[in-house]
Amino acid sequence: MALMEWTKSMEWLAAASEDPGACKEEWQNGITGVALLAAGRFWDVLIVPEQLGLRVADLLEELPLVEPGPCLLDTRRRHVGFLLPPEPQTMWIGTGMRLLGAGTWITAPAPHCRWGALRWLVPPDGSGTLTMPEVLEVALQRCASELSRLQGHPAPPTHSRAAPDDGQPDGPQVARHCAARGHAHP
Repeated sequence: MALMEWTKSMEWLAAASEDPGACKEEWQNGITGVALLAAGRFWDVLIVPEQLGLRVADLLEELPLVEPGPCLLDTRRRHVGFLLPPEPQTMWIGTGMRLLGAGTWITAPAPHCRWGALRWLVPPDGSGTLTMPEVLEVALQRCASELSRLQGHPAPPTHSRAAPDDGQPDGPQVARHCAARGHAHP
């Protein structure tokens, strides 16, 4: 069964490559074991700083009734990438965050790779499961507030849209703006 799941995961992930056959060959027999995959077609990738991303990945795996989507750790660049449904009209705002969509690429190891400098924290399961943006946004806000408190900064208000008196946020802010729907999620 594990071989069948691995094959399904590899097929699903390789579909984002310009040459799925060459991609799978690199994963199985290549020198680097990584392949270049296009973002924006089957999924977007939200890149966040490593410290925040590791906490968020842990939180997402602990949530009942939530199936976490694939999550990639790059220890050299100190980033974590979460695979999300493609939303071309969405912007994510936060320190050290960037959204990779159409016209961008990522390097990815084989779906079973859970070791090395570039590895899956949550590997693709082959079914197309992706991280839900709304759940990721809440997890990012919660973990960013927790990190802020641990670093000695006051936590920002959790349910208030009002800015502090000096106009500067007290802690890390994470927001997702959906231009197509015309609203922001603080």
